[in-house]
Amino acid sequence: MESYETLLVDRREGVVTVTMNRPHRKNAVTPTMMEELIAVITQTAAQRDDRALVLTGAGGAFCSGADLSDFRQLADDAAARIRFRQGMRSAFDALPALPIPVVALIDGPCYGAGVALALACDLRLATDAARFAITPAKIGISYPQEDVQRLVSLVGSGQAARLLFTGASVDSAEAARIGLVEAVVADPDEMIAQILANSGDSLAALKRGIRLAEEGRLSDALQDETFDALIGGAELRRRLEALRGKW
Repeated sequence: MESYETLLVDRREGVVTVTMNRPHRKNAVTPTMMEELIAVITQTAAQRDDRALVLTGAGGAFCSGADLSDFRQLADDAAARIRFRQGMRSAFDALPALPIPVVALIDGPCYGAGVALALACDLRLATDAARFAITPAKIGISYPQEDVQRLVSLVGSGQAARLLFTGASVDSAEAARIGLVEAVVADPDEMIAQILANSGDSLAALKRGIRLAEEGRLSDALQDETFDALIGGAELRRRLEALRGKW
């Protein structure tokens, strides 16, 4: 277990579990947390053995959003406001850039910047206790455009408007209905095990393909080369041999 000021990191059996660890503040986002998250992501990207990253929160909460106590200082410091926004952007953009699947496991409150953090992940799994709200309008601020874009791409402009304009909370069932989360699960380990059972190189190629599709790319030379290389690779032969006895 690696311990940071605001994070706990557990690496085992190919899974990097990153736990936001500020339960007294319902894991509210701080600049330090974002710096530490970037450090963990950078380390993970360099390690071949890490095959999935799971982001979750301690103490029955995922993340209550930005820590409002920081806003008093930000209100009087223009440079600090820019650093705060850019720090969050760097962390949120680093998650989809990881070549491995990134799963948000959401239990309890997931509000504001916490929703933006979940939106940056590849897959969002919620427990029955999860609740979601995007509340910048309630405190007189906006939402970064990159996060609005991710929200709209998941739930559509109408549902995004409902969430952003009202700031109202929705439960996990409603979040799944509108596409804010992909599944409500009692045992997230089962889906994570299904991911880990697959080829790491295949998952990396498929994740990149999803990102290209989101950008409207219909074809890509590197994806074609990767497709051809994987068909000619040892992993396919090994897996076909393992399946042979089941045919």
